[in-house]
Amino acid sequence: MPLVRISLLKGRSAAQLRAIADGVHQALVESYNVPLKDRFQIIEQRESTEMIYDRDYLDIERTDDVVFVHIVAGRWRDTATKQALYAAIAQKLSADPGLRPQDVQVIISSNDKDDWSFGNGVASYIPNAA
Repeated sequence: MPLVRISLLKGRSAAQLRAIADGVHQALVESYNVPLKDRFQIIEQRESTEMIYDRDYLDIERTDDVVFVHIVAGRWRDTATKQALYAAIAQKLSADPGLRPQDVQVIISSNDKDDWSFGNGVASYIPNAA
């Protein structure tokens, strides 16, 4: 189960926010082996004073359309799968809502199966946790 936090500057329409959220989830399903109904996302819209980023770090030119996609997910995926996810997210958000790939930054924070509780006070991925 990934938990996805999408951070961006205020000013996007509800349709644009939904397109970003949907694109990220579609990429997770198609390239990261996430079940379709495994969707947990938080969208944070920030004032310009609350998001500080280097506009040309690693020679990638960013604009105020920059979107940070922070994914917390299990560490059981390999580098090739992560690279496929980065490419899929950039492609989907470029197609709809029309973001520049340079403005899509993805960060994965990996953890272990015992780091997840989906409710009921149990480690959901650990056998006999209930």
